[in-house]
Amino acid sequence: MPTPYGTRGGMAFSADELRVLRRALANALHPAPLPDEDVRDALRLADSVDEAVREAGRLRAFLLDDLVRYRAALPAALPGYLELLEDALAAGYDPGADDLAALRALRGNPAAARLLDRCQALAEHSVRARLARVSQAGPTSPAASRARLLALPGGRAAEEPRPTPPSPTPAERPVPKPSEVFPPRRRPVPPPPPEERVAG
Repeated sequence: MPTPYGTRGGMAFSADELRVLRRALANALHPAPLPDEDVRDALRLADSVDEAVREAGRLRAFLLDDLVRYRAALPAALPGYLELLEDALAAGYDPGADDLAALRALRGNPAAARLLDRCQALAEHSVRARLARVSQAGPTSPAASRARLLALPGGRAAEEPRPTPPSPTPAERPVPKPSEVFPPRRRPVPPPPPEERVAG
């Protein structure tokens, strides 16, 4: 079975496993029917690698839990903490801010001072790697950035006068009927009879 830990978390294979791996790689480059024995060997190696990966994950989790416990017990647990931190770094662990702060507080110890220099270098390397990944992703276009800024509350768009929506057109009045525009003429009142005119 492959050993789960090697340099920076790599795996170490036995000579027999390396032969199986070499045959599998050669067959991947130049496909050809494999003998049943080679197929079984390759499957066993794949199972062993999977189990080694799972075991590595379990060991890493235990190691980091112990590292947290020893760090919380500093400075009394200094020897154990430094040893566990060395093992974690060998397994690919990136030291965090808590580790750097603990080592700075213990820099009077020569071993802690040496480990602090190593952890600071690893932390700086991790930061540079993250920045490189961000820069490789490409800068955001200025137009897109400006559009996002203008869309924010209080942005320039809030200061610019917004166009007034057109007022709704009044509803069309119905066409009046001729009788409404020109009312019927009133008939003249007939004059009174002659006798009424005389009496008047």
